[in-house]
Amino acid sequence: MANTSSAKKNVRKMARKTVVNKSRRTMVRSNLRRVEDAITAGDKAAATAALKVAEPSMMRAVSKGVYHKNTASRKISRLSKRVKAIG
Repeated sequence: MANTSSAKKNVRKMARKTVVNKSRRTMVRSNLRRVEDAITAGDKAAATAALKVAEPSMMRAVSKGVYHKNTASRKISRLSKRVKAIG
């Protein structure tokens, strides 16, 4: 339990940031899922289009501190390799 006023303020700040980061993480996961679904379906055009949307959203999440840079790069690299292997 927060005792000082600054600790109480930090609790409030973190609650607000948690909501924002959760929404960013959800958006990134949805975009990655769209790429995965297109890869599973074997639709190269849809997978490429979904990847073009997923990559900037992933890197935006990195710049906001939601993901680590290497994690995002690794995920994008693996997805693009799989998309390239479809056709």
